[in-house]
Amino acid sequence: MLKILKSGLFTTVQDSGRYGYLNKGVPVAGYMDAFSARKVNQLLDNEDDAAVLEITMTGPTLLFEKETYVSMGGALLSATLNNEPVGNYEVLKVNKGDILSYGKLEKGFRSYLAVKEGFKTPVVLGSRSLFSSVTQKNHFVDGDEVEYDACSYFEPRISKLKVDSFLSETDLKVTRGPEYESLSDRQLEMLFAKKFSISNENNRMAYQLEEKIEGIQTSMITSATLPGTVQLTPSGKLILLMKDGQTTGGYPRVLQLSDKALSILAQKKYGDEIQFKLIS
Repeated sequence: MLKILKSGLFTTVQDSGRYGYLNKGVPVAGYMDAFSARKVNQLLDNEDDAAVLEITMTGPTLLFEKETYVSMGGALLSATLNNEPVGNYEVLKVNKGDILSYGKLEKGFRSYLAVKEGFKTPVVLGSRSLFSSVTQKNHFVDGDEVEYDACSYFEPRISKLKVDSFLSETDLKVTRGPEYESLSDRQLEMLFAKKFSISNENNRMAYQLEEKIEGIQTSMITSATLPGTVQLTPSGKLILLMKDGQTTGGYPRVLQLSDKALSILAQKKYGDEIQFKLIS
């Protein structure tokens, strides 16, 4: 077992997501930053969709009760193994009794911890991802335990990755949403010419932006949404749906974030700036 001595702000288990249930109102869930999560799994020769710990802003303190191999990626959180500094995107051996701790947030917002063969939370509707109303809990608290398989020997094909960090990127590539054509020239200019900052209303469900543009007053029938759907409210507020986001909505869907843009946005926190870049 992995014992969670201190849980941090919001620590969960996530895999690639829960697919096939949007029509029943069940969000996809899964890694917020899929790019980083897949890199740490790659280092351990795990399946791309192996379950990892997703750690938000303030990291946990973790006690390993079985030996295994781990790797970390995503945000920089001043991690130490038995009080010795350890870095991102490298394979580390951990022994029974080792303690992994996280310190000050240096860059980014979400960090990922993978173990050899992945974490073994229960599979619910085809996924190990924690999500309230589907799984028993939506995040860990002090004293929780997470199952994983012991591994006494592993020879990685690659022991360390040089990853081009996107933690400082601000451009979000987007395509046209279903209601994009409803936007006026004035609204399009505002949407693409200015930078927006992340509001304090941001979580795994959705990110809201501080600045507004002219709103759309046209009413529409509630329609399907996906992670990365950008909605525009009548007041001009922009809402960017994330992995735990609602599966339907009544606001115009003006843009759709690319997969990479979702990963970039997942590493943003309150006050950080982004800008939309339209691609064909």
